Amino acid sequence: MDIQRFLKFFKVGWRIYRDPLLESSHSSIYYWREQMKAMALFTTTEERLLPYRSTWHTLVNIQIVIYFASMAFGLTESIGDHVQMGRDLAFILGAFFIMFKTYYFCWYGDELDQVISDLDALHPWAQKGPHPVEYQTGKRWYFVMAFFLATLWSFFLCIFLLLLITSPMWVHQQNLPFHAAFPFQWHDKSLHPISHAMIYLFQSYFAVYCLTWLLCIEGLSVFIYAEITFGIEVLCLELRHIHRHNHGPKELRMETNRLVKLHQKIVEILDRTNDVFHGTLIMQMGVNFSLVSLSVLEAVEARKDPKVVAQFAVLMLLALGHLSMWSYCGDLLSQKSLQISEAAYEAYDPTKGSKDVYRDLCVIMTRGQKPMIMRANPFPSFNLINYSAILNQCYGILTFLLKTLD
Repeated sequence: MDIQRFLKFFKVGWRIYRDPLLESSHSSIYYWREQMKAMALFTTTEERLLPYRSTWHTLVNIQIVIYFASMAFGLTESIGDHVQMGRDLAFILGAFFIMFKTYYFCWYGDELDQVISDLDALHPWAQKGPHPVEYQTGKRWYFVMAFFLATLWSFFLCIFLLLLITSPMWVHQQNLPFHAAFPFQWHDKSLHPISHAMIYLFQSYFAVYCLTWLLCIEGLSVFIYAEITFGIEVLCLELRHIHRHNHGPKELRMETNRLVKLHQKIVEILDRTNDVFHGTLIMQMGVNFSLVSLSVLEAVEARKDPKVVAQFAVLMLLALGHLSMWSYCGDLLSQKSLQISEAAYEAYDPTKGSKDVYRDLCVIMTRGQKPMIMRANPFPSFNLINYSAILNQCYGILTFLLKTLD
């Protein structure tokens, strides 16, 4: 693992945060990708051509299958203990989510890399030259936000991993970070102390590696949509200040034609992004809903035990927090995209331009009336309205269970 390459995002982010006049030469998604490359788990054709990289990707896939299978086998030991089964199922769902994403991006790594490269090439979206629009504030806000979220997530991930790895030292009847079972009772410390120590080290190392990679791919995924949102904001600025250069009819026509193409490019990249993340969006919707439902079920089942209720309440909040982050990004994307038609209307000036200019603005207004969405068919789009519907569904499940058990 290339530590310097991995930490570059944090170093650049800190410098930009300290100096408001400093600008990054790349978008945040470029640095998220660099972190995944530093971990040797950015699965593209180009990366596989590097020495030993393809072998490492295969080894990681084998390890994650062993990891998931041992946890699934450990579930059989928890039959009869509802609380332990709930914990095991929660970790199994998490492991399955990571395994799915790992295998999924082995297939879609090239397409993901192309989306990132296209977005980074267009960054910061504004036309260069004299009198550019004021895009620096938005660029800085999105980059600093990515830096702070990466730092915050990393901090809490370190705490979680520390508690997880040391849990066998202070949790009664737990001898491994994750409850797992292996053939010939290799996980039993009293029967096989050496194999138990090896499994302990394997679980600790692989949990650190996989969860760090998951943080990177989640940050990358979210801020791809954030970068598209930033592109929409710059497009609106360009439209509202289209007359800042006092262009003649010919130059104004060229400018409106450029903005039409930029709008089309944003729509095209969003469509490709939704295609790339189609499977993962469906999976995380299903996993999050399953975790919330499981948490509600277990909390109601053990409602007389405050410790167990607290554990599953935290799990439910984490799942809802993850889903709310994606829903907020999708909602922000849709809301900002609806401002494009308003900006095109504001760009209309009957005293300037020609019929071709007005036609270009009409094209943008017509397209802008349909909101851009983060969506994975056949599921509904990710936004706060649908997120509220999920919360209502979870509340309905909780109410039904309480009435049934009472």
